[in-house]
Amino acid sequence: MFEQCLYFNTTSLARKLEREWTLAFKPFGLTPSQAFMLRVILEKPQSYQNALAKEMNITKPTASRGLDGLEKLGLIERRPSPDDAREIEVHPTRKAKAMKDGLNAASSEVTKKFKKLLGSDEFLDVVGKLRGISEIL
Repeated sequence: MFEQCLYFNTTSLARKLEREWTLAFKPFGLTPSQAFMLRVILEKPQSYQNALAKEMNITKPTASRGLDGLEKLGLIERRPSPDDAREIEVHPTRKAKAMKDGLNAASSEVTKKFKKLLGSDEFLDVVGKLRGISEIL
């Protein structure tokens, strides 16, 4: 019935992926969205909150709520930008920095699993196509 429905098939896939990533990041006490956001922050410390939203392709209010959660967990600190009082910089804490290798390893394991299931070339092709579709829409 929905064989050619982009919405149905992508949301179905998203639910399956959510389960896999939830298991991967459970040992860290993080949801997949929190873990991915923290991974961006760890790679780009002192990022602006607005730039983080853009990088993750989420709205500013969604980014703010995600950062609220990470802040409550003691994983990030927000500081006013010394260059622009309207901007907020996001900094990882020591606790977050200590999790970096583990988060990256967990992510790598999930990616390896999917590459094994799909084949590396197919995996890369699908991810590339999905990114392209997202940019078009």
